[in-house]
Amino acid sequence: MDNLTFTNSILLVEGLTVTPQSSYPVFILLLLVYVFILVSNIGLIIVISTEKNLHHPMHFLFCNLPLNDIMGTTVILPRLMHDIFRETSERYISYAECVVQAYFVHVFAVACHYVLMIMAFDRYVAICNPLRYTAIMTNKMVVKLSASAWGLSVFMVSILLGLTIRLSRCRSKIENPFCDNASLFKLSCENVVCLNNIFGIVYTVIVFTFSLGSVFITYGKIATVCITSKNKSLNSKAIKTCGTHIAVYIIMFVSCASFIFLHRFPEYSERRKLASIMFHIVPPGLNPLVYGLQTKEIRQKFLQIWCRKKVNP
Repeated sequence: MDNLTFTNSILLVEGLTVTPQSSYPVFILLLLVYVFILVSNIGLIIVISTEKNLHHPMHFLFCNLPLNDIMGTTVILPRLMHDIFRETSERYISYAECVVQAYFVHVFAVACHYVLMIMAFDRYVAICNPLRYTAIMTNKMVVKLSASAWGLSVFMVSILLGLTIRLSRCRSKIENPFCDNASLFKLSCENVVCLNNIFGIVYTVIVFTFSLGSVFITYGKIATVCITSKNKSLNSKAIKTCGTHIAVYIIMFVSCASFIFLHRFPEYSERRKLASIMFHIVPPGLNPLVYGLQTKEIRQKFLQIWCRKKVNP
């Protein structure tokens, strides 16, 4: 079977390890989570795009987050749910499909960092340079920031996956619930795999350092302005807007760091698999609640919609 699998470029994916008795409960749970993530994130995008009073740079930049969350969840959950009812020995995927899945898995992970970075920059300008905010954060600037976030993500991931797909393969099993770069280059027996490991580590350090450093510097400057100004109105605004952003960033950073860290320790493979799935579920599920509903304008709009439905059922 291994020779046939390799010859036809068909890979075996571990998927979720569930007992036959727990298959339906796990499937229903994942389905409910997936539906909630789709509905909440799509709902936020629709509300922001259709309501004129929400047509501000902050909200337009925020739209990048639910778009990325929808992509990150959709790229793994439907297939995970599909494979739950298959025998472990029958969870096949073509190599091309695996590469595509791995590509979007990593674009999602990198875009999480870059999108939250440009949102932090927006908060910095709004609080530290309020008089110049409208002049700096123009529609053109919003497009440039969004394009740079997605462009850098695509560029970095293209190099990462490009180094992997050039390798020959002597194995056919993806030792992960879904395809990612680390699982793909582990299919190779070439000595150059160490190059992929080195680049993968450097790539991770660059993304994490750039992300954490920029957010730390940005909010450090915001905190300095708030302390020196002693303006209660400014401080209240900073706490409300920046507090939710920091909460979203911490949730994303911890989720992402957990499974990347555990990838280096084979003895914790089961925990790593769970952490990798949670990274695609927890931030996309919590972001609409933590950021969307904690933003005053969005929360008020949802309350207006809810009140209309109560009055006109």
